[in-house]
Amino acid sequence: MNSTSVPRLTPCPSHSVLGRLLRGSRCIVAVPGFEQFAGPDWSTRVMHDAAADPLHAKQGRSISYWPLANDAGRPLNLYLKRHYELPRWQGLLATLLPCRAVSPGLAEWEHLRWAEEHGIPVARPVAAGEFRGPWGKLQSFLAVEALAGMQPLNEAIPLAFRTLSSADFAKWKRGLVGEIARLSRELHRRRAFHKDLYLCHFYLPSADCEGVPPTFHGRVFMIDFHRLGLHRLFRLRYQVKDLAQLLFSTGGVSGITDRDRLRFWKLYRSGEWGSANSPREWLRGPVRIKWKRYDRHNKKHANG
Repeated sequence: MNSTSVPRLTPCPSHSVLGRLLRGSRCIVAVPGFEQFAGPDWSTRVMHDAAADPLHAKQGRSISYWPLANDAGRPLNLYLKRHYELPRWQGLLATLLPCRAVSPGLAEWEHLRWAEEHGIPVARPVAAGEFRGPWGKLQSFLAVEALAGMQPLNEAIPLAFRTLSSADFAKWKRGLVGEIARLSRELHRRRAFHKDLYLCHFYLPSADCEGVPPTFHGRVFMIDFHRLGLHRLFRLRYQVKDLAQLLFSTGGVSGITDRDRLRFWKLYRSGEWGSANSPREWLRGPVRIKWKRYDRHNKKHANG
């Protein structure tokens, strides 16, 4: 478990299409040494392991805390996402394309591997898989290492606001805003879009809220990459969506001001964009329109 690289999916031994349809099959991937923590038969019980306490469950899926340890007592604390009832069309597609990332579990594994390869700090995935069939049934899972000692930015920013002096907090925010802008740009300049780019999906060590770190570079982690997509044809649509989600999620967070939002926009536009074009100023218009739609939708549901 010392290696930090995420293995690629490899072709799995499989029967014919008819055999997979009638008898089912599975595709499992894990980092080396994972069985020392989860046990040699972990893949046969992962979908129903009672040791993984559900924290959130709805509509055929759950997120659980899964604490493990090896024989020497070394802990490995995970979050386990399980999808119990996926659409049958996805199951049939997975049957036709064995060990392709069709299910949410394997897809997010691939997305996290992509992010790691491109220098985006993410929660480390340790295991994933899908169980196909028979007859188009499909289940999947993903286990990622818990971000110990870290908290989402919608909680970290108010904490720093309460803890630091005004001068230190202003300096702290400048560094943090610059890193959020950099991470957003690193995705978008590669035409990759998170599609859930809310403040709560950025994590920071709690200890960094007690003072001003020398740098925020590499200290802000991102989570929930299940919707990540690479888009060339409709990239502006997803760029606007990402930016509007991030803008919307800053509302009501203690310590965030309009000046911070403007600083993000300037840093996001002015950084290194490589072969991609730097966003034009007019993009702020569509982002604001989309943000107002999110705000209206949220208020409508909040009022019942």
